[in-house]
Amino acid sequence: MTSMNKRIDEPTGTEFVGHEWDGIEEYNNPLPRWWVWLFVLCTVFAVGYIVYYHVLKVGPLQAAEYQADAKRGDALKNAALARFEADVATLKPLSDAVALEQGKQSFVNLCAPCHRADGGGLVGPNLCDAVWIHGSNYVDTVKVIINGVTEKGMLSWRGVLKPAEIQSVASYIHTLRGSNPPDPKPPE
Repeated sequence: MTSMNKRIDEPTGTEFVGHEWDGIEEYNNPLPRWWVWLFVLCTVFAVGYIVYYHVLKVGPLQAAEYQADAKRGDALKNAALARFEADVATLKPLSDAVALEQGKQSFVNLCAPCHRADGGGLVGPNLCDAVWIHGSNYVDTVKVIINGVTEKGMLSWRGVLKPAEIQSVASYIHTLRGSNPPDPKPPE
């Protein structure tokens, strides 16, 4: 170890502070100016952020912004559903093969646990016979999908399925009428 004498390294002009270990000497090298200013600006920004959002409470926090965005999204979704529900009485079943296939996929994923994949009925009623509890026309089917039947245990798909998905599922269910699945649930 060397003595604590201060000396200047001539090639670099930096001051030796007196520490040496395994041939490595410690010099008093100042940080680059850009780094110091970046640090100062970050600190000023952090203090300003805390004062603006947490002390003065001028700006909304992330949770409040999320809730506001969720409210706007719910309003848009409810407006679309309201427009769709207003036009329900004029809806006709879709005949497009792509829409019917999408409706079948949604039916198999969401409705089959209660109505079976072939519509023959399990916990829920048989959708293939001519006897329907809540109305047998296409518009009634759309309304049941939208509103559900809570007293019978059927969920409301309002807000879960988009209007186009509701129409595809109802159109697919409409194609099941008159089919004869094996071992169907008796008419209710």
